[in-house]
Amino acid sequence: MSMPSTSPAQTDIKSAKAALRRTALQVRRQVAPEARGAAAAAVAGRVGELFARHPQALNVSGFLPIGDELDPRPALEAARVAGHRICLPVMVDRNQPLLFRAWRPGDPMVERQWGISEPADTADVLEPDVLLMPLLAFDETGGRLGYGGGYYDRTLARLRGIKTVLAVGLAHDVQRVDSVPCLDYDERLDWVLTPARAIVCRASPQTPG
Repeated sequence: MSMPSTSPAQTDIKSAKAALRRTALQVRRQVAPEARGAAAAAVAGRVGELFARHPQALNVSGFLPIGDELDPRPALEAARVAGHRICLPVMVDRNQPLLFRAWRPGDPMVERQWGISEPADTADVLEPDVLLMPLLAFDETGGRLGYGGGYYDRTLARLRGIKTVLAVGLAHDVQRVDSVPCLDYDERLDWVLTPARAIVCRASPQTPG
């Protein structure tokens, strides 16, 4: 089977993504360690605004931070205290959407690929209504630059095909750029929560049908 061809325009966008990814990693690393805790707490304080606008959202997915990612755990705890059920992503296969399993602090975890901890296989499978997502860079139209694996793009494409979901990026304010280079299959964010702002990127999430 031959591989699908890549147009010159797609090649240019992929090159632009790679260059921005390198810059964005450097920018995020420069956030002072002493500022990280305050940033995570400020973002957690904006969770209430999100759920006030979308009270029907029950299941909330998050992630456990790696390296210098903005720590989502205070935001997840705020969502849990507000009555939402929390889940974390599980990688099924390199080219498959993510699976989500229920999680509470203290639950048993299993270390998987790249040293990422995931809920044990005994945890309930949930379908998230809100996905709190890591990123390297974002723009105010919902463009998101991730790490290049495409896991969240595949996951959002699947979920948006069957239900209404909110894709919410968590970021430091310095991670904002004027425009993230995007391909046709890149899924856009609905919101971005930063220490300074709650940014609504799209007027309403995609509704199936």
